[in-house]
Amino acid sequence: MKRPSALVRPTLDTKFHVDYHWWERTEEDLQVYLLSHLPPEQRERLSQRDIDEIVDYIDPDTAEVFQLDSLQLAIQMAAKDPEFINQQVSVVDNVFRIFLKNNNTPLSPIELSEEIGRSAETILKTFSGSRIYKGIRPILNR
Repeated sequence: MKRPSALVRPTLDTKFHVDYHWWERTEEDLQVYLLSHLPPEQRERLSQRDIDEIVDYIDPDTAEVFQLDSLQLAIQMAAKDPEFINQQVSVVDNVFRIFLKNNNTPLSPIELSEEIGRSAETILKTFSGSRIYKGIRPILNR
């Protein structure tokens, strides 16, 4: 994947995604952050089992089978709740949740706006600055 150029500015049509390589380079703990997106009862259940246990997950839309660990499965289950994306959560967390829910399929600020109910301009401003929030970065083509 190409690195974003400092000279190219994202627009409302620029696609964004979660750059998981960013998480590898930062001091933040991805697993802890992912757990924070789960309801308390799911976090409790995970604390009582091996979080790295692998299970088969069948995508209800495509019938494709994926192997997920217990945390990834819990995220998929939580993402089905209509309250997973809500106005009480920050823009950053809601956008991250959208990418969790859609398997990190890149989306533009306009598309993200439709999902989280916040303005596309706010989303663009939040994620196009020099600070990277939770690995959410633009995909810029040179």
